[in-house]
Amino acid sequence: FYHMDLYGSKERFDIFPEELSGRGDRSLGDTRRESALSSEKVQRPQEVGYDLEKEVAELAKMYGLDEDREKELALLEGRLEKVESRWPPARAEKAGSQGSVYNSSKSSSSVKDPSQSTKQQGLPDEASQGEHQSKARADDEADSNMWSRGGLSSGSTSDEWNSQAVREEEEEEEEEAADVFCSTCKIPIRAFDKLFGEHKDHEVAQLPSAVESEKEEIHKNMCKLEEQIAQMENVASHLEEIFITVEENFGRQEQNFEVHYNDAVQVLAQKYEEQLEALGEEKRQKLEALYEQLVNCGKHLDTCKELTDETQELFLENDKAEFMKTLIFFPYNYRLEEFLKKEVDLELSALPDFEERVIDVSEVEQLMNSINAIPAPCAPVINPQAPSAATGTSLRVCWGLFSDDTVECYQLCYKPVSNERHSDEQAEHTLKVKETYCTITDLVPNTQYEFWVSALNASGISPPSERAVYVTAPSPPTIKSRKIRSCENAALVCWESRDLNPVDSYTVELSKLTDEENDDVITESIVGIPNCEVLIHLQPTQKYRVCVRAQNLGGSSERSEPVLIHTTGTCFYLNEDTAHPLLAILDDGFTISCDELENPECDLPVYDNSFTRCIAILGSLIPFPGKHYWEVEVDEDTEYRTGVAFQNTPRHGHLGANNSSWCMRHIITPSRHKYEFLHSGMTPDIRITVPPRRIGILLDYENCRLSFFNADIAQHLHTFNSHFQHYVHPCFALETPGILRIHTGIARPPWT
Repeated sequence: FYHMDLYGSKERFDIFPEELSGRGDRSLGDTRRESALSSEKVQRPQEVGYDLEKEVAELAKMYGLDEDREKELALLEGRLEKVESRWPPARAEKAGSQGSVYNSSKSSSSVKDPSQSTKQQGLPDEASQGEHQSKARADDEADSNMWSRGGLSSGSTSDEWNSQAVREEEEEEEEEAADVFCSTCKIPIRAFDKLFGEHKDHEVAQLPSAVESEKEEIHKNMCKLEEQIAQMENVASHLEEIFITVEENFGRQEQNFEVHYNDAVQVLAQKYEEQLEALGEEKRQKLEALYEQLVNCGKHLDTCKELTDETQELFLENDKAEFMKTLIFFPYNYRLEEFLKKEVDLELSALPDFEERVIDVSEVEQLMNSINAIPAPCAPVINPQAPSAATGTSLRVCWGLFSDDTVECYQLCYKPVSNERHSDEQAEHTLKVKETYCTITDLVPNTQYEFWVSALNASGISPPSERAVYVTAPSPPTIKSRKIRSCENAALVCWESRDLNPVDSYTVELSKLTDEENDDVITESIVGIPNCEVLIHLQPTQKYRVCVRAQNLGGSSERSEPVLIHTTGTCFYLNEDTAHPLLAILDDGFTISCDELENPECDLPVYDNSFTRCIAILGSLIPFPGKHYWEVEVDEDTEYRTGVAFQNTPRHGHLGANNSSWCMRHIITPSRHKYEFLHSGMTPDIRITVPPRRIGILLDYENCRLSFFNADIAQHLHTFNSHFQHYVHPCFALETPGILRIHTGIARPPWT
């Protein structure tokens, strides 16, 4: 916008102070020019303001910015004021040349007519005022013509001004705050630039949402960058490991080369020494042979000279008689003939040439060829035995190779460990495996084995690892079912080990059968049992399944065959070691019989603990406090004894005849059945009218009583009141041929 109003106003002289000195009375043309400029000042801003307002309204309606119309108008007015404020200095620069002409004309006019200026200072009349107005209009027209000509002649200057104005406008626009974001150009812009600038057809977004979107994108890129950093760190760490491995492999390879070189040099030195020694021996033999031949030759020459001298002396003899006499007594001719008959070895015994000797370097070549880029592996490290690595007949052995050596396979060796110092050397077994573990089968239970392993590749075999001792798990124990003792609240379970070597401990697994149909079980375990028996506390009137496991360093054995224990009554077994030789135990284990009693003190073999006089047997010890009940089924025509006794009761006496046994005795007399209750050989006078067929015996440790009952009719027979210092054994004896049947594990009757 070119505003010309300032050039016809008072402010123009403030902008161009140099015109004040040369400017006098203005002509009519100047006045007219000023009026024309003032009229143009009024028209142009109105026209420009009208066009801008209309255009802004149309654009606001097009883009839906009606509500921001007032704001945009205020922004446009501010921009218009800024353009107007920049106009005068720019226009003054454009009109430099015309301004000089204009000033010179004004100054000349002022010099030519000084009287007019004087008149102008006074009060003008009407004629002078009219004349002055006409001159002003003429001056304005001349000025307008002059400015128009100057504008046509200075096009280049106008272009420079336009570019400078655009640059200043862009700088001011940049100084203004951006409120939207151009998605196409990826820069923040103003909303005005979206309406009128180069971003008019670009896609824009609100600045906060664009900032959030860019932040999210930056965050994603940062995450990717962190991942790349982590990957690069891993790669760098791996490269460091590879670097270290390269250094280690180089060191091993260098050491390998050095070893092979030393071996080759040693082999060459050994070959050299061998060949040199052989050459020296050959020299010695040649020299000895030549020397011997030389000595023989010298002896032969001496003999020849001697014979020659003697022959010459003989020939020089003049007396013929002496000559013949000498030949007779000294047979020179014979000696000469004999000497000449001897063959003289004129050939050399040893030639001066030596045998050509060549050092055999095949071994060296083999050593050199064995140098490979892949060195022989290092020794593996065998792992100690894992807790679950053993069964009764197998072992799982594991090892590791803590290096980057190339390994094709492993060689595992093992042998049993012998505890005896002077035993024969155990045979070694060797296996080749690909993995770093191996399961060896067909082993002996509860036995220690020694293992060591080596690694193999194309270059050779590594040194063996340190030896590790593994042990197989034990065999399942065998429960002695006939020797189980139990009562209503406890049981004593015995078993035996099937292994030759001792085990560390045993574990008893207890299962209470709560429902026979569903076979529900509640399992408990008793661990750390050092011996082959254990006393278990149970609940009365229950049924239990009992299994035993053996434990050692290798682990646990399989379960033993289970046995059932009923806690309805006392159970014991008969001790065969205490039985008299004439007493037999039937297959059920609880029936004893005797067929003959003619010679109780027979010559049959007996055990050290057997009865020798009384045909008796002891039951197993009842080691449980409380009350214990069992029954003995007898025949009326059999004489017997039954009761309890200490372990140390005399084996050569009768039951009840000492203070270590208590028993009930049945004797058949011609008149009646007699019953005695013996202790220390004494019995009370008791008569039993109904002979019992089933005798019930109640042992009460707590109340120190031993009672006998006729179980068939629930009749109390007798009670011993005695303080039992030790646990006792049930005892049974037959005094006439017959049988006794013992019933154990039965519930104690309520009438006891």
